[in-house]
Amino acid sequence: MKILVTGAAGFIGMHVSQILLARGDTVVGIDNLNDYYDPQLKHDRLARLTPLPGFRFMKLDVADRAGMDTLFATEKFDRVVHLAAQAGVRYSLVNPQAYIDSNIVGFTNVLEGCRHNQVQHLAYASSSSVYGGNTAMPFSEHHNIDHPVSMYAATKKANELMAHTYSHLFGLPTTGLRFFTVYGPWGRPDMALFLFTKAIIEDRQIDVFNHGQMIRDFTFVDDIAEGVVRVLDRPATADPAFDSAKPDPARSNAPYRVFNIGNSDPVKLMAFIEAIEAAVGKTAIKNFMPLQDGDVPATFADVSELTAWTGFKPGTPIAEGVGRFVAWYRAYFKR
Repeated sequence: MKILVTGAAGFIGMHVSQILLARGDTVVGIDNLNDYYDPQLKHDRLARLTPLPGFRFMKLDVADRAGMDTLFATEKFDRVVHLAAQAGVRYSLVNPQAYIDSNIVGFTNVLEGCRHNQVQHLAYASSSSVYGGNTAMPFSEHHNIDHPVSMYAATKKANELMAHTYSHLFGLPTTGLRFFTVYGPWGRPDMALFLFTKAIIEDRQIDVFNHGQMIRDFTFVDDIAEGVVRVLDRPATADPAFDSAKPDPARSNAPYRVFNIGNSDPVKLMAFIEAIEAAVGKTAIKNFMPLQDGDVPATFADVSELTAWTGFKPGTPIAEGVGRFVAWYRAYFKR
């Protein structure tokens, strides 16, 4: 197949592209290579993709309407993996406009491209942050998500609503993927694992929010990428049992689905830090702080829907995943 991967220079985008290329698909990757974090890391990810047969890269911002229209009309993609977005909960508190431009305007351009060019399936990144103020654990796709607690979360919920509209009006199969705290080699520098590893190696203190009482469903990037490809291969279909009198948020009478992709094994933040300490071989200097605005104290994914749909369940243990990240970090930064 010929597949568009938006955000191909990103953390998850690189890993997804590698899987698609390894099995023989043609991948056109786009990215705007912005400076939200050090663009060199993005260039280095791309350097791993560009030599691979079947890969082409174009520097393009998904918010560029004319550029996206031309891309879709020219390339005629079979399927689309949309991973480009302005990421980060905390950054959305200080620069909400960036989230509107990328996550709302950009997503509209992707939907329009798919609608007008006979794309077979759109799989796109949502986020566990959509569960917001919901405290019922584990988080299920069948739960209500009407109480986002950050602009980032609000834009991801909006993406799911927009996708449903296009599935309903135009019969476009869309699948939203709610990622749960992705970590691993080539990860983003603004994520906790990257920040903690760097600080511990450099003997600097780490900021531990909510006084260490956070719980996260940390999910290794290889599991995330495998889940994305498995879902991409099975386009969403209408649920014939959908009851419009008792609508289920996870299903529809349109070709629309949403899935959690998480390890389904929540880990206390302090245990996560201990795994990093063990891999680095040093004890962290901890600075305990209150819960930050926009953060939630716990996440926990129910992945039964994903497993039933694809036969896949993430399962990389924390010690293994953290160990692989630290090994990559030391090699990449020569530390």
